[in-house]
Amino acid sequence: MDLSQFSRPVQMLWKNLSSCTLCPRQCGVNRLKGQNGYCGAEAQPIISSFGPHFGEESVLVGRGGSGTVFFTGCNLRCIYCQNYDISWNRRGEEISIVDLSKIFLHLQEAGCININLVTPTHQIAAIAAALETAKKDGLSVPVVYNTGGYDSFQTLRLLDGLVDIYMPDMKYADANIAARLSDATDYPQVNQAAVLEMHRQVGDLQTVNGVATRGLLIRHLVLPADLAGSEQIFDFLAQQVSTRTAIHVMDQYRPCFQIDGNTDLNRQISSEEWIRAVSLTKAKGLFLVK
Repeated sequence: MDLSQFSRPVQMLWKNLSSCTLCPRQCGVNRLKGQNGYCGAEAQPIISSFGPHFGEESVLVGRGGSGTVFFTGCNLRCIYCQNYDISWNRRGEEISIVDLSKIFLHLQEAGCININLVTPTHQIAAIAAALETAKKDGLSVPVVYNTGGYDSFQTLRLLDGLVDIYMPDMKYADANIAARLSDATDYPQVNQAAVLEMHRQVGDLQTVNGVATRGLLIRHLVLPADLAGSEQIFDFLAQQVSTRTAIHVMDQYRPCFQIDGNTDLNRQISSEEWIRAVSLTKAKGLFLVK
């Protein structure tokens, strides 16, 4: 691929694929030559689906829907993943960077109010190239980086100016829980560093007429028995990021996929657990989004 047409950050992302350290796994494989690391991805983008989505947060939906693009694979192994066929089994279709840029433009033309990149971390080199291509051809809606939150802050720095809205998960406060449930012992520290960098770039969430245009929006899934460590996460946001941090406290956990043997995960959360998490969020002064 001729890299000269792209900005220096995109060139750096692409060259990184020759000894991949795009994410915290630091696999070091040569994805340009077809080698696979933890995520299973090579160089070209692989997507499972795309289209307007009306089930996202209201600030991302508006009237036209969120223009979601679901990327195949993941750099986490969440044993309760509800999209395991995409993330673990890597169901999807390889496309070109040019075709991906055309998908972005198609979603804008269809009336979507943003481009929502779902699980982009491990495919960000190709995605960034496609975004730059699409922006040259008229893409103007906000770009949403919708991530599991296991992101390298060094890679994120190369996205400064390319992403308008960061929407990371903050899954766990405890390293042992992160290791058991997502095979990522360093998730808490990596996640916090990533969130700080995201906020540095885009600040608190900004909206116009109820629609997000720029900023940070946190997703936090409440888990049974407080496995996520919700209060510690809320404390981090209020004390080290911003008391105006926008957060969606999610209650949709359900037992699925590979939770056998994990009795603490073998149930939905109770109404009391949900109310506690929401009350804590309010007590910390954070900005609740639904």
